[in-house]
Amino acid sequence: MNDKKDSEGNLLPDKDRITRVGTFIRKTSLDEIPQLINVIKGEMSLIGPRPLIIEYLPIYNEIQKKRHDTKPGITGWAQVNGRNSITWKKKFEYDVWYVENMSFLLDVKILGLTFKKVIQKKDVNLSEEQTSEYFNGSN
Repeated sequence: MNDKKDSEGNLLPDKDRITRVGTFIRKTSLDEIPQLINVIKGEMSLIGPRPLIIEYLPIYNEIQKKRHDTKPGITGWAQVNGRNSITWKKKFEYDVWYVENMSFLLDVKILGLTFKKVIQKKDVNLSEEQTSEYFNGSN
């Protein structure tokens, strides 16, 4: 991603700043490789709800907070059911469902579906944006 700014000095939206190399890395999920270090260190799991930015912590409702009842993961139920092409509401529903239904067989299923999604390059982007919209607590 580059640092292009508008006439007022504000960074342009992600979709206007991402380079071809960045698009390739994102669509092939190569940007997830460094998170394997977190898995090796025991800070993350391969499977679980994706970690979100800490700015979201104060705006989670009680149900959404349940996603923190397990370690975050590189891939999860929300990723194989839509990745960035689903709403925040659906992501939280999938994350909480996963936490309430965790099992070895479910993790194996998610791992298989993840490889399929990566190979097919499906559900990477939300409309024309390169990243998900900012979560505001009600979207």
